[in-house]
Amino acid sequence: MKIEQIYTGCIAHAAYYVESDGEAAIFDPLRDVQTYVNRANKDQAQIKYVFETHFHADFVSGHLDLMAKTGAEIVFGPTAQPEYKATVAADEEIFSLGKIQIQVLHTPGHTLESVTYLILDEQGVEQGIITGDTLFIGDVGRPDLVQYVNSDLTEEILAKKLYHSLRDKIMPLPDHIIVYPNHGAGSACGKNMSKETTDTLGNQKKTNYALRENMSEEEFVDELLQGLTTPPQYFPKNVMMNIQGYESLDQVLEKAKNPMSVFEFKKQSDLPEVLILDTRDAAVFARGHVPNSINIGLNGGFAGWVGETIRDIRQKIVLVTEVGKEEESMVRLSRVGYDHTIGYLENGFEAWKAAGLQGETIDRINPMEFDAKILYSDVVLLDVRKHSEYESEHLMFSSSIPLNTLEDHLKNLSKEATYLIYCAGGYRSMIAASLLKKHGFLRITDVMGGYTEIKEVTQLKKTAYVCPNSML
Repeated sequence: MKIEQIYTGCIAHAAYYVESDGEAAIFDPLRDVQTYVNRANKDQAQIKYVFETHFHADFVSGHLDLMAKTGAEIVFGPTAQPEYKATVAADEEIFSLGKIQIQVLHTPGHTLESVTYLILDEQGVEQGIITGDTLFIGDVGRPDLVQYVNSDLTEEILAKKLYHSLRDKIMPLPDHIIVYPNHGAGSACGKNMSKETTDTLGNQKKTNYALRENMSEEEFVDELLQGLTTPPQYFPKNVMMNIQGYESLDQVLEKAKNPMSVFEFKKQSDLPEVLILDTRDAAVFARGHVPNSINIGLNGGFAGWVGETIRDIRQKIVLVTEVGKEEESMVRLSRVGYDHTIGYLENGFEAWKAAGLQGETIDRINPMEFDAKILYSDVVLLDVRKHSEYESEHLMFSSSIPLNTLEDHLKNLSKEATYLIYCAGGYRSMIAASLLKKHGFLRITDVMGGYTEIKEVTQLKKTAYVCPNSML
């Protein structure tokens, strides 16, 4: 028997490959499924099942493409109502895979249909649980996402169900089994996940707040709901795609792989319904880019910030990328349901310049230049980190507008002011700067390295710009 985690760091996602005696199963796959097909081919194994722990919110799953490519049977847990061919398993139903067994444990709480899959080896001994978003390492799944799709299922109702799922189905299992969750640190599906992506159940019983043995239902609900932030706006849209079905990734890419000459690119990008997305590194974008483009670099949390920044999941998009990164950009857009890329600028921004067309730049400063810049009386220091980050510690005299709400606040900003924009490390601030530039704000400067480096420099120079939480 083999159990392998296939982890994708940019969206903190874990899929699983399980194989026994020439038969394989994939759990919670991403949409670009060739990785799983290749893994099974390496073992000369046939993918028999695609097991889904629930209808995912933070990505579009690859179950339909895997079924189409391999003939695998899609399996969901009790109460699931997919609008395509799939098996809806009963609680405690057992599926045979080669010489091992996979048992369905209905564990509602994160969602109503959520399940945990118990892996039993050739001797029938419990070896691991694939928990989806029911149990993470150091955390559990948030129970508030379903209400954005079904208002009758409040976070309190699901939190109580999760309390009992953990205590009735998971905590009685042997301590030696390995917990295999769907996400790690950085995912918005929980509050405080560990950087570790597996652990023994026994250790989680000792260290995970949600598994305290003497915890009452009321205490669990209070602690679980405390500090929950509004989920990313694309989450309910991904849920509906996973329930209703979607176009195959191959078809999406066929339409997106459309190299455009500078003339055709300009013609398309001038249309009001088309968005120019530049996926290059922030430093490269700042030195020169196509006017009216926004920058969300592939080198950061690309998919999540696409989902937070581009409100319309059906938005038509034309791409500017590093040469050779066109398909990667398209795939990573489709992982979160952005399937309407209509083409890309062939040979990238260099082609734009070679055609003699005007590009734009964005000013950047390093933290050593920070002191001189803020002396100007009309400078607005704009912090685009999350409110929780700002409230923990921030720069004095700064204004807090989290990146995911920036476009909602444009009417309150003056185009006559000079904006000095920072985040934690420089990734989000360039997204913010590009959004402001697109909306006609011309006096903007990005602070490289963000708050982390500003703090180091100001402490070194003994200038008092840092405002800790105690001073709020």
